[in-house]
Amino acid sequence: MGEPRPEKAAVVTEVGERLDAAEAAVLTEYRGLDVPAMAELRDALRSSGGTYKIYKNTLVRIAARERGLDIDDLLTGPTAIAFVDGDAAGVAKALRDFARTNPALVVKGGLLGTSVLGADEVKALADLPSRDQLLAEIAGLFAAPMQQMASLLDAVPRSFSYALNALIEAGGAPGAPTDPAPAAEETPAEADAAATAEAATTESADADATESAPADDTTETPAESAATEES
Repeated sequence: MGEPRPEKAAVVTEVGERLDAAEAAVLTEYRGLDVPAMAELRDALRSSGGTYKIYKNTLVRIAARERGLDIDDLLTGPTAIAFVDGDAAGVAKALRDFARTNPALVVKGGLLGTSVLGADEVKALADLPSRDQLLAEIAGLFAAPMQQMASLLDAVPRSFSYALNALIEAGGAPGAPTDPAPAAEETPAEADAAATAEAATTESADADATESAPADDTTETPAESAATEES
């Protein structure tokens, strides 16, 4: 195969650039669709982030081969490609829904990155949740644990305070008031020994008090002194 003419080379370059930039691409056969139907399909795909372009199979084949993509089996009959710039599942859904009322549109297969998809795989892609739905579900999965974690973290100081107060009241934490331990009961022998010791201590204290007490000095009155001198 010789080099394509400049105008065809430009188309090959365009197809290659679109394949490189797109997240996915769906190849379809559009034979039998009139101009109003094609306009309706383009509008439906545009709302899902898709661009619908018609190319000759030979030029698409060249662009694909330059990128190591083997899609020759999909390049039969008139081919239009839906390049996905946004939601691959959304574009697949738009094609499926349009084909239900327009049987002339036939999905032949596609590309997801560098992976080649058959027609059934593109239909399976259409059954997946849209990107917005997936993002919402993922956000919900992350939000629920975060809310639970925030509630737990908020409850920890309160729970710790309650637990600490309970321990202090029960005497099980530092700073807790403690009740004096009850005195151990004495045995009869210990009671007798204690009584004897107490009596001895008392007698010793009395003796000490007697010895240390000063003698009483008798002070005579003047009359008594005079009477003594006369006698």
